[in-house]
Amino acid sequence: MTHNWTRRSFLLSAAALSLVPADPAVAAQELPGFPDEVALYRSAYRNWVGEITAAGLWACAPTDGEQVAAAVNWAWQHGWRVRARGFSHGWSPLTITEDTSPDAPVLLVDTTAHLTGLALESAGAVRAGAGASMESLLTFLEGHRLGLTAAPAPGDLTLGGALAIDAHGSAVPAQGERRLPGQTYGSLSNRVLSVTAVVWDEGSGAYVLRTFARDEADAAALLTHLGRTFVTEVVLRVGANVNLRCVSRTDIPAGELFAAPGSGGRTLAGYLDEAGRVEAIWFAFTEFPWLKVWSVEPTKPLTSRRVTSPYNYPFSDNVPTLVADLAGRMVSDAAWYLAPVLGNAQYDTAALGLVATLSADIWGPSKNTLLYIKPTTLRINANGYAVLTSRDQVQRVVAEFTAFYRERLTAYAALGRFPVNGSVEIRVTGLDDPADAEFAGARAPLLSALRPDSAHPQWDTAVWLDVLTLPGTPYAEAFLRELERFLLDSHDGTDALTRVEWSKGWAYTDDAVWDDEQVLGTAVPASLGDGVWEQAAGILDRLDPHGVYGNAFLDRLFG
Repeated sequence: MTHNWTRRSFLLSAAALSLVPADPAVAAQELPGFPDEVALYRSAYRNWVGEITAAGLWACAPTDGEQVAAAVNWAWQHGWRVRARGFSHGWSPLTITEDTSPDAPVLLVDTTAHLTGLALESAGAVRAGAGASMESLLTFLEGHRLGLTAAPAPGDLTLGGALAIDAHGSAVPAQGERRLPGQTYGSLSNRVLSVTAVVWDEGSGAYVLRTFARDEADAAALLTHLGRTFVTEVVLRVGANVNLRCVSRTDIPAGELFAAPGSGGRTLAGYLDEAGRVEAIWFAFTEFPWLKVWSVEPTKPLTSRRVTSPYNYPFSDNVPTLVADLAGRMVSDAAWYLAPVLGNAQYDTAALGLVATLSADIWGPSKNTLLYIKPTTLRINANGYAVLTSRDQVQRVVAEFTAFYRERLTAYAALGRFPVNGSVEIRVTGLDDPADAEFAGARAPLLSALRPDSAHPQWDTAVWLDVLTLPGTPYAEAFLRELERFLLDSHDGTDALTRVEWSKGWAYTDDAVWDDEQVLGTAVPASLGDGVWEQAAGILDRLDPHGVYGNAFLDRLFG
């Protein structure tokens, strides 16, 4: 894997990629018979961190679902594959693979240009286009006094992309808290009431738009589909908006916050019981994590600062010069030994920035504290796993993982190896209980990492564990493989269960990611339960028997 990184490349936004209008003569020659009504152009593709890129692919921007179907039927008839493209804010090769050439028969279909409609269906449901951004969805809901329990931190995710990989926030019920009508502590996929997708219709011998209600068996495979279908629109269950207070702390040592159960002190589980919504960001080679604690507060606490817009951590969204220069030097000069310096610089930036910007204690409508990552933040690799467990075992899962991580990071550093220069991020959510959709007969998403395990109904909670490091960091894959094996072996379905986070890094070998045959072919399918993977694959194959939706990685994953 080749990395041509500069300091500026860490801040490059996917929005800066060029769009080249198609020459009609060239388009007619290379894409004969393509629907006249669908605008064609050439487009580069670049994922979040820039490790998966392609130049000059053919792309189009349908204005509605019918135009999507027309483009898909053209692709089927001409042996092309279709990949839905939103804001490309992901890591794993679910859209395109790293080796996709400009002349590959791959058609990118942009959802962000036109498939962005938002409308209230009822007091507790919203109809949304797959290309609508999370920020626009939350803004629309706020305008109608509606909101979500939790949401991913970036606003530049399309709803369709978020649903494809069961995106989530960080929330479980605090002690004494009851779920409000229309809300869920699981993933966004668990909110879907109906999903409209372009699927194969045997009767007409073509791909057509079809709407699936949440109680249909086929819908269970579409709620989290990994890019194996094309969703154009969904109806989501939503609930009344709430005001959230978010308090940040940087004064609790990791040894105390992540201590073994029974150790006392200020623990992650303690804050979870108190508020239900936590996130810990632990920079490499530092001792004090950045802990965020959200709590439902109808009225503004005296010490809180009222916020009327999202992205209230400018020191994080706009990379400080010192951090950018250190990251750039590490990559361009192979100065990986600076990892402890970078970790401490990131911690200092957060600790000082929270004070300088008066953002250590903020309060306002939920959107304004839930969204806090802009495209201008440091572009960095991330792996990801969800450990299903019972609520009373969260601290144990966190303590064991962080102890193993610390021990291995120390051992690598003793050898002069620094595989991690970003952070560990820890979030906690509920599972995808289909009853939360308040739709009779609702199905659980088959491929969601938050799908309840029928053999262990006591597992009601997921601990999300992510490790971030700069692209190209030596020994990163080998180190992350050790972490992955620890999680898979320690939580193998006996007392807890590890599942992968679809959008991030997993299936590590010593020198690659998404490449371990045992994880791809055995561990991932088995983690979802007996027959679940096969059931989902069967539905997706039947709805796309010609394999229009897919790529080499998905072909390998689904076998």
